[in-house]
Amino acid sequence: MCGATCKSIHYSVPEEKKSGFLVANVLKDLKVDVKEMSARRAQLVSKSSKQYFQLDSHSGNMVINEKIDREILCGQTDSCILLSEIVLENPLQLYRIEVQIEDVNDNSPQFSQNQFLFEIPEQTPTNTQFPLERAQDPDKGENAVQNYTLSPNKHFRVDVKSYSDDSKYAELVLEKPLDREKDPQLFLILSAVDGGIPKRTGTTQIIINVLDVNDNVPRFGQSLYKIKLPENIPLGSLVTKVEASDRDLGSNAHIIYSFSQVQNIVLRSFKLNKDTGELTVVGPIDYEESRNYEINIRATDGGGLSDYCKVIVEVEDRNDNAPEVTISSITTPLSEDSPPDTVVALFSVTDQDSGENGRTDCTINTNLPFVLKATENNYYQLLTQRSLDREKVSGYNITITATDRGSPKLTSTRIINVQISDVNDNPPVFQKSSYEMKLEENNIPGLLIGSVHAYDLDTEQNAKVTYSLFPGKVGNSPASSYISINSETGNLYVLRSLDYEEIKEFQATVRASDSGSPPLSSEVIVRVLIVDANDNVPFILYPLQNTSSPSNDLVPRGAETGYLVTKVVAVDRDCGQNSWLSYELLKATEPSLFTVGAQNGEVKTMRPVNKRDAFKQKLVVVVRDHGHPVRSTTAVLSILLVEGFSDPYMKIMEIPKDEIVEEEDHTLTMYLIICLATISFMFLVSLVVFIAIKIQKQRKIMGNFNSAINFPVGPNFQENHVDSSTGPPSQAYNYEVCLAGGSLNSEFRFLRPLFPVFSMEPSNPEVNPRNSAAYSQELLSHAEENQLASQARASVSEDSAPRSGGPGCTVNQATGAIVNSGQNDWLSYQ
Repeated sequence: MCGATCKSIHYSVPEEKKSGFLVANVLKDLKVDVKEMSARRAQLVSKSSKQYFQLDSHSGNMVINEKIDREILCGQTDSCILLSEIVLENPLQLYRIEVQIEDVNDNSPQFSQNQFLFEIPEQTPTNTQFPLERAQDPDKGENAVQNYTLSPNKHFRVDVKSYSDDSKYAELVLEKPLDREKDPQLFLILSAVDGGIPKRTGTTQIIINVLDVNDNVPRFGQSLYKIKLPENIPLGSLVTKVEASDRDLGSNAHIIYSFSQVQNIVLRSFKLNKDTGELTVVGPIDYEESRNYEINIRATDGGGLSDYCKVIVEVEDRNDNAPEVTISSITTPLSEDSPPDTVVALFSVTDQDSGENGRTDCTINTNLPFVLKATENNYYQLLTQRSLDREKVSGYNITITATDRGSPKLTSTRIINVQISDVNDNPPVFQKSSYEMKLEENNIPGLLIGSVHAYDLDTEQNAKVTYSLFPGKVGNSPASSYISINSETGNLYVLRSLDYEEIKEFQATVRASDSGSPPLSSEVIVRVLIVDANDNVPFILYPLQNTSSPSNDLVPRGAETGYLVTKVVAVDRDCGQNSWLSYELLKATEPSLFTVGAQNGEVKTMRPVNKRDAFKQKLVVVVRDHGHPVRSTTAVLSILLVEGFSDPYMKIMEIPKDEIVEEEDHTLTMYLIICLATISFMFLVSLVVFIAIKIQKQRKIMGNFNSAINFPVGPNFQENHVDSSTGPPSQAYNYEVCLAGGSLNSEFRFLRPLFPVFSMEPSNPEVNPRNSAAYSQELLSHAEENQLASQARASVSEDSAPRSGGPGCTVNQATGAIVNSGQNDWLSYQ
C-alpha cells in the first residue's frame, strides 16, 4: 500500500476548459485494463473541497468535471497543482494524481487607476527617474506583463525593469528639461503589454503638472524597514512608522505619505496614515496565504518632490489550523469472523501550518478491537486487533482524533461507523435445561400440552429456529406416534388418548436447529407426566357382587356392641386422592344395629344383638373415592343372626379395654403380608376347585338347606346354615382366630370369613369383562395396597390387627372347642 501511495502520476491541463474535457486516460499509468478497473471499483477522491475531475471507470478517461480558473484557484502562486487520489479495491491500492493547471492568456494587464498625476518642478535634472504604477495581470509567466510603452513625446521616455521575482515595472525618465512657461501640463499614455498570444494591453493616462522650483526633496531616515509580524494579529495593530524630512520650508516641506506600486493584497491588509506615516493592520494576516509583504512607501513634499522607502513584513506562523482527516476507503459492514490485521479503513491527516505546528499525531478511542498503523505521507490504516463478536457488539463508532504539535495544540475529530455482519456461530439455546409437562389422561388427540422455545443470538437466517423431534421410542412405539411438534412455534401436541393406568409418563427429545450455513442445533428432553383422572369406579373385592348366590355372614345373637361382623374390601385402579376410599352404610334392615368404618370398611354392631332383631339382615354399603367427580359403587351384605356360639368366643367382647396389651411388633406386619399372599393364591385355586365340586354337591347342599331351620350348636354342628332367601349356601368358611394373652379364659379377638363364596354358575363375561383369574389377581394386589394404606391412615383402634404375645389357643378338630395352647398362633377351623 505504501508503494502505491508514494507513487505519483502527473498530468497537465490548460485552465478555462469546459466540463467533459479529456485530461488523460489512466489505464496505462495504472497498469490495469477496463475490466479490472470496473471490477476493483476504481474511484477518484479529490483532496480539495471541490471535485474538479471525474473518472469514468468504464473507459479509464479522466475528464474535467467543473471549469477551472487558475487565477481564482491558485492566485499568484507559480505552480498550480490539484491533488487527487485513485483508489482501487481488492486488493486495496492508492495512486496519487497531480494535475498541473497551465495558465492561458485570459486576462489583460490593468492599472489600478485610469489616471496618474505627477507634479514635477521645472529645472528637474535630466535622467531623473519617476517610478510608475505597476500594471496588474493575474496571468503568470509569459502571459503576465512583459513590457511598458509610452506615447511619443519630447520630454520623457520609459525604462522597463524587473523585480527579483522577474515581474516587470516601468520608470518615467526625464530626457529634456521641463519649461513650465512653455508646457505647464503634459498628457502621456502609458501602455502595459503582456507576452501572451495574442498579446493583451492595458493603458492609463499620466498627467504631468510642471511646478515651480523646489530644490530639496524629502529624505527617509532609512530606505529599508524589516518587520516581523505574527499571523492573526489583531486589527488596528501598529506595524511600523516611517518618517521622511525635507529641508525646504512652507508647503515645499509639508510631507505626505502614500503607497507606491503595491499589490492589492497589501491594500487589503494594511493602511498608511498620510500625515504620520504609521502603518497599521486593517485586514487578516494569514501565514498560509502570504508569508511576507513588500510595501513601497512614497514621501512627497509640498513642492512635489518625493523619496521612497521599502517596508518588508515577514509573517510568523502561529498554530491556527486544526488537522484535517480525509477518509480514502472504509469497509462496512465488516464480517465478525474477520482475522486480525484486516484493513478496515484508510485515511490521511493534513495540517496547513508549518514546522511543529503542522506535524500531527493520530489516535482512536480505547477499548476497541481496532488499532492504527501509520504509513508514509501522513496516511494511516485502521486494522482489526482481535476477533469480533457481533452478538456482543453489533457496531462501532470509531472516533479518530488528530492533534498537532503546536502550542496550544489543536485537535480535530472524525467519527466513522463500522457495522459488524453476522456469521452463524451460535447454536440455538433452550430457555430451560429440561421441560416437564403435565397431561390429564383420557385426553383428546391433538391437544396442545405445552411449548418449548429456543433463542439464537445470531440474526436473520442464522437466528431462524425450527423444531423437530429427535428419533426415539416410548416403550415399543416410536415417540413420534405419541407426540408431535410445530416446527415453527415449538408447540407440542399429543397424538393419542392416553390412559394413566397404562402409561404414567414418557419423554421425548426435541431438537432446535437454526437456518445458518452450516446449521447449528441443540437438544432438550421433554418429560410428559400423565395426570390421573378419576375415571375408575371402586371395585368390590369382598364380598364379591357378581355371583348369583351371595355369601351370608353369621352373627351370634349375644354379640355385644362393637362386634366385628365382616369387612368390605374394595380397590380403585386410580391413584392418589382418586383411590382413597371411604365406606358408608347406605341402607340396612335395622339401621341402628350395624355401622361401617369409614376408613377400613369394617362392619360392626352398634348395640347388643337381641332376640327381637330379625333373623336376616340386609346391608347396602356404598364405597366412594375422593376424586372429582366422586365415583362410587355399592356392596350388598347378607347377615344371619344365629344362636349358640361357644362362651370363649362370646366373652371376647367383655374383656376391658385397659387389659389389652398395646405392643407394636413388626412380626404382625409380616403375618399380614403372608396372609394376603396366601389369600391371593387360594383365591386362584378356589376358582378352579370350587366350580368343579359345586356341580357335584349341588343336590346335597340343597337338601341340607331344606332341613336346616335353626343353627346347630355344640358337637352336633352341621353344615353352615343359610336363609332360604339367600340362594345356594356357601361351601366353606375359613376363620382367622387369635387369642389374647392371659388365662384359659382368653377368647377370640376377631372372627371373619376369609374366602368369598362363589356362585356355581359362571359369570357372564359380557356383563363383567374383568371377571378373570388374572384380573382378580390384579385386584387382590390393589386390595393389599389399599388395605395397608387404610391401616396407615387410620389410627390404631380396638378392632385393628390382633396383638401378639402370651399363650395361644388350639381347636379340637372333632368338636370345634377352643383351648389354650400356651402360645399365640393363627388357627383355622373349617
